[in-house]
Amino acid sequence: MLDPIKLAKEAKKIVTQGNQRKYYRFRKAPFYGGIATADCVGCNLRCVFCWAQNVVQNPQKFGKFYLPEIVAQKLIQIAKDGKLNKVRISGNEPTIAKEHLFEVLKLIPKELIFILETNGILIGADRNFAKELAQFKNLHVRVSLKGTTQNEFEKLTLADGKFFNLQLKALENLKKEGVSCHPALIEIAKEKREELLQKLKKIDPTFELEIEPLILYPKVKKNLKKMLNF
Repeated sequence: MLDPIKLAKEAKKIVTQGNQRKYYRFRKAPFYGGIATADCVGCNLRCVFCWAQNVVQNPQKFGKFYLPEIVAQKLIQIAKDGKLNKVRISGNEPTIAKEHLFEVLKLIPKELIFILETNGILIGADRNFAKELAQFKNLHVRVSLKGTTQNEFEKLTLADGKFFNLQLKALENLKKEGVSCHPALIEIAKEKREELLQKLKKIDPTFELEIEPLILYPKVKKNLKKMLNF
């Protein structure tokens, strides 16, 4: 089973150079009512349903290195051109390049909402991460849960099931530090959804669980059939 904290360190060595990080595209996306998106390279999980598997598994082959200033400029310009009020870093896992992420956040104007999409594991492992994120008042964190239990998390991510608890801990850390956040769950995860919801309510009674639709791209469907007999 994979160790996502070690995998994050290994990926960081490949996808960062100083304060630069690799990105493979910049785009306007339809989610959240329209959002400027920078798709980064490098992840610390190997989710069997991932739509960006080629990039996740071959970070050395994809993308180019960009300074935080360039990333911010591109996001701001896409938002301006599309008359959007939201921006994000997506595609892989933004938190593995913490310093780069913070530099981008500092450059995003307060009138733009920055949505941080993350699996939350590194935030769960380090409360100071959440404390540092709290300085950004235009930030909202979407923690994408990769299962409803340790067992399901293990099947879906190929990582040791114990790391599932760090996803929940991330939400706890974020709430304690006053960071706007919510949990999301990939729709394929159904093992003990009600039990998960009760755990989330203990962290914050106002939490509503977003169900993230699974897009069955041909490669995703093939991988699910191979790994889960889906």
